[in-house]
Amino acid sequence: MNAPYTPPSVWSWNKDSGGRFANINRPIAGATHDKDLPVGRHPLQLYSLATPNGVKVTVMLEELLALGHQGAEYDAWLIRINEGEQFGSGFVAVNPNSKIPALLDRSGPTPVRVFESGAILMYLAEKFGGAFMPAAGAERAGCLSWVFWQMGSAPFLGGGFGHFYAYAPSKIEYAIDRYAMEVKRQLDVLDRRLAESPYLAGDEYSIADMAVWPWYGTLVKGQLYESGEFLQVQEYTNVLRWTDEIARRPAVQRGRMVNRTWGNPASQLHERHEAADFDTQTQDKLAPAS
Repeated sequence: MNAPYTPPSVWSWNKDSGGRFANINRPIAGATHDKDLPVGRHPLQLYSLATPNGVKVTVMLEELLALGHQGAEYDAWLIRINEGEQFGSGFVAVNPNSKIPALLDRSGPTPVRVFESGAILMYLAEKFGGAFMPAAGAERAGCLSWVFWQMGSAPFLGGGFGHFYAYAPSKIEYAIDRYAMEVKRQLDVLDRRLAESPYLAGDEYSIADMAVWPWYGTLVKGQLYESGEFLQVQEYTNVLRWTDEIARRPAVQRGRMVNRTWGNPASQLHERHEAADFDTQTQDKLAPAS
């Protein structure tokens, strides 16, 4: 049995923390290198990767285009976070927190930077006339409540459960049990809500669903941390029904592909600059060399 750990009186960064992402973890912010971001021809420039947080935004953009909002045309540039590209000077200028996704709206005289996935969803909804977000009253409050529920809950799923279950250099029973319990509680919250209505904000699909689905939908389908059996996700029948319904939406299927660099090559579109990119077998759709 390992000796119990006693925290020092003053913490210092003097050793590698271990784990899958140790090479990009550090206790300071700011750029590590100079690198300008590419800029395409569309007003909306997205810099991202198809993690659950990145998928929220590409799904929203594809849904807006499906509604006929041509102003939502966008360039999606790949940011390889495992290689530290989020610490380039250009990216940090758009998002000082060095996390994907980051959006630069160049449609006006002065570019607008937007970071944090929930903020991007709200910004886009308001920019395009309240698309996928109720205008007022209890419906709007409910929609935004679920968006912010996801913002507060997902770190327990990702940085908590996901890290200790899948990425930590050693398995810690207390940590895995603690976060597994919390994730199952969150799934129960969702399942109870989705027993009451088809979507999180009520009868209509909204940015609340776009925020929550990439995390919890992939979780209950066994596509996140390979933890489905461990968490017994089959118990959450309402979440599974909702997950499958959203997954059938064509815009969701397209949004999931953008900036994706793993899995079946046919499911990948490393960068997206035109709608036709989904129909053309370009190098972007090929799996990267190992």
